[in-house]
Amino acid sequence: MSQKRTLQVQGHTVFLLEGGDGPPLLYLHGLADVHGAVADSLPFHEALAASFALSVPAHPGCAASDGIAEVDGVEDLVFHYLDLLDSLGLERVNLVGACLGGWIAAELAVRHPQRLHRLVLIDAPGLHVPGAPIADIFMLSQRSDWGKQIGLRQLLFADPESALALSMFPDGRYASIPDELLRYQSLTLAARVGWTPPYLYDRKLRPRLRRITVPTLIIWGREDRFVPLAHAHAYHEGIQGSELSVLDTAGHSPWLEAPDATARRVTEFLRKP
Repeated sequence: MSQKRTLQVQGHTVFLLEGGDGPPLLYLHGLADVHGAVADSLPFHEALAASFALSVPAHPGCAASDGIAEVDGVEDLVFHYLDLLDSLGLERVNLVGACLGGWIAAELAVRHPQRLHRLVLIDAPGLHVPGAPIADIFMLSQRSDWGKQIGLRQLLFADPESALALSMFPDGRYASIPDELLRYQSLTLAARVGWTPPYLYDRKLRPRLRRITVPTLIIWGREDRFVPLAHAHAYHEGIQGSELSVLDTAGHSPWLEAPDATARRVTEFLRKP
């Protein structure tokens, strides 16, 4: 990504990564993006920036973005990103959301589909699916007595002992202070919108999915142990005409675990006439 900057949006600071040329694309990051999406670019971003004018904002309270005190629920984040689009002068964009960012993207799409060209949801929470509960990331984000992060890595990656998983969520009593702060910030935001019941979903979202009228692609890791694959099928069934793409070797974080394959599917979909 070629540029980092901050932008004032309704009296609050938003940290942005930006790069690339082409149609505008807004990417909303997830909980596993604590390093790249809110601090430095990731291979997934670089692949998207090859075809689009990509903007990657840090959510309120993450990295150098502020405004978390005003966030009491996911709808506050929807209005925040509508204000950001206005500040960027973007009337309509392609919108890609991963994990928590996918939930925000879905909520925005049911309310304001006229602001979107196309929508991509990647391993997004937000729905209640009987028999397929979303796992408790707050409990499993705590280190064991031996400083292990195995529980969190199992939720976020198909292979919790992979080099990628260990590099992003290393064992040991403490990681670097900047990395610990990024992780704390992202989990704090998740708690603002999903700690109290209902846990990480909106009871009203599933029946409202019919209001999403833009072309939509749903990408999911088959081995997702955080937001089970049944949620992908629920989004697919609820969004008329949507496409579903399942990545067999990925867990909750295909944009990190399989960035080339994920970016290729996103790019092919967004380029459709």
